[in-house]
Amino acid sequence: MIGIVEDRRAEVVDLCERYGVKRLDLFGSAAGDGFDPEASDLDFVVSFERRDPPELFDRYFGLKEDLEGLFGRGVDLVTEGALLKDPDFAEGISGERVSLYAA
Repeated sequence: MIGIVEDRRAEVVDLCERYGVKRLDLFGSAAGDGFDPEASDLDFVVSFERRDPPELFDRYFGLKEDLEGLFGRGVDLVTEGALLKDPDFAEGISGERVSLYAA
């Protein structure tokens, strides 16, 4: 895992608790060796605690915006539900997921 994420892990935990995250994993170039500090975004898989759909919308986009602000770069935030709809993608990232938070 890259230093930019490891160095801000406490802030990531705070965000997860604020937004009712059940689990947050890092994947993609930041989880391995291909991260480019000048160009790479950060890729996360998120699972939220169950709540009403309108609240889930606000939590999803609030978390995404706050992660982008924290790291100063773009963030791709994929839900566990989206992975269920694309098993090939889910399988492709399964070996590179790094757990950052679990409630």
